[in-house]
Amino acid sequence: MKGFWALVTGGAGVLVLLLVLRPIVDQRDCPNFGAAGNASAFPDAAWDLRFPLVLLVWVALVIVEQVLPPRNAGRALAAISLVLVASCCLGASLGTVCR
Repeated sequence: MKGFWALVTGGAGVLVLLLVLRPIVDQRDCPNFGAAGNASAFPDAAWDLRFPLVLLVWVALVIVEQVLPPRNAGRALAAISLVLVASCCLGASLGTVCR
């Protein structure tokens, strides 16, 4: 786990946040299903901005952890790649489910 603390704890934090917020994950559950317009996947529309910011902070913390000594290029590449893929997939899927 050395060098992956920010990745694991940040991922757990994002998972807990998603469990608490309970966003819409199926397009048929959106309030604007079958109509035009934008709706939020979250109960509070302010989380449409807050959630990507949480993901951005998670990515930044993982990058900061990987540039601190002692450095391992393989471990850093793996951690940064994993956090980027996870945050982009979560952000894109929740950001576009009700659009």
